[in-house]
Amino acid sequence: MRSKAAKAEWRDALVTRLDKAEALYFTNYSGMTVEELTNLRVELKKVQADFHVIKNTVARKAIEGRDEATVSGLLKGQIGVVFANGDVAAAAKTVVEVAKKNEKFQVLGGFFENKAVGHAAIQQIASLPSREVLIAKIIGSMVAPHRGLVGIINAVPSAMVRVLGAIKDAKSA
Repeated sequence: MRSKAAKAEWRDALVTRLDKAEALYFTNYSGMTVEELTNLRVELKKVQADFHVIKNTVARKAIEGRDEATVSGLLKGQIGVVFANGDVAAAAKTVVEVAKKNEKFQVLGGFFENKAVGHAAIQQIASLPSREVLIAKIIGSMVAPHRGLVGIINAVPSAMVRVLGAIKDAKSA
């Protein structure tokens, strides 16, 4: 049994993780082997996310009085929390893919943008393109009008040069 000081330290560490996380995904991992959990952690590390097994009572105390308290109803049974520190969509994709491959792993819900989200919302987040793809699309949208304008501006002198070249060819023939 842990001492009160150890539990308080554990709670404080959980609060620190909550402060850093962009999103939280609550999962039930009951029945998974150590190897399966290790593989999950490795996959999540690739997308800047962490999986932690939490003690429900410590978690309830950590989220008490915070926005995350809206998900306290999910804290039943063997709960693991995925802390998405980077790309939220990539972490959601990883969690959803693992749940599809392993029937013992269930996504229960989550916390994203200061509100509780359900399983369906996490699947929608997982279907989003990655952060890099979204940034590329935004930049492409911003550059497209300029590219068109440059094409139009270049077309006038190019047409003039072609007309002059045709006149030269016609006079020399």
